[in-house]
Amino acid sequence: MHLLSRFRTLSRLRPVAEPALPDAAQSVAIILDGNGRWASRRGLPVDAGHRAGARNVRRIVEAAIDLGVPHLSVFAFSTENWSRPVEEVSALMEIFAETIERELPDLTEQGVCVRFVGRRDRAPDELQRRMAAMEDRTALNTRINLWVAFDYGGRAELVEAARRIVESGVEPAEIDENVFAANLYAPELPDPDLLIRTSGELRVSNFLLWQLAYSELVFSEKLWPDFDERDLRVALTDYASRRRRFGGR
Repeated sequence: MHLLSRFRTLSRLRPVAEPALPDAAQSVAIILDGNGRWASRRGLPVDAGHRAGARNVRRIVEAAIDLGVPHLSVFAFSTENWSRPVEEVSALMEIFAETIERELPDLTEQGVCVRFVGRRDRAPDELQRRMAAMEDRTALNTRINLWVAFDYGGRAELVEAARRIVESGVEPAEIDENVFAANLYAPELPDPDLLIRTSGELRVSNFLLWQLAYSELVFSEKLWPDFDERDLRVALTDYASRRRRFGGR
C-alpha cells in the first residue's frame, strides 16, 4: 500500500509532456528591409537598392516553392512610406510597375497566385491597372499564394475593419474575433506561422498586427537584397525547432 501511494504521488508530480514540434510553416511573412542601406554601402542611389530588392522577391518566391511554403506574404510598401522624399516614392512606383510587367509572365507560368493587400487608390492609375491585371491573370494558380502588402498599415487595416463592421449594422453583442477577421483587407490570408524581418531591425513596423498575434519571429542580419534561399531555409529550420503554445502550456 505504501508503494502504491508513493507511485501515485510521483505520477502527479511528473511534468506535463512538451507539445509536439510544429509542422513546416504553411504561411510565412517577410518584412523586406534594408534596400537603402544595401545601396548606400555600394555607393549607389537608393533606387538601385529598391530595384535589387524587387528582383530578390522573385528569387525568394521560387525558394519558397522549392521549400514547400504555400503562402508567402511580403511587406512591399507601407502607409508610412508615402512620407519619404518625393523622388524616392516616384521611383518606387515606377519599380513596382516595371516589376509587374517583367515578372507577370513567369509568375503565371510557375503557378503563383498574386494578391495585393492594402489600399491602392493612392497609387498611379497605370500601376493600379497593372496590379489588377496581375491578380486577374494569376487568380486560378494554386502552386503558391503570394500576398503583396502595398500601401498597407496594420493600424489602418484595423480601423477600416471596425468601420466596415459599424457600417454593416452588426450588433455589438454579435462582434467576435471571427466577425472582425472577416472584415480585414484579405480575410483569406492565413495568419503567418513565421514572420521574418531582414536587416537586423527588431520590430514589426505596423505589419499584420492582427494576424501576427501568435506568429514566431525570426530576425535576420542580412539586408533584403542579399537574403537568399539558404537564409530562408535557416529561418524555416529555426521555426520547426520551436514549440508553439498559443498561450497554453
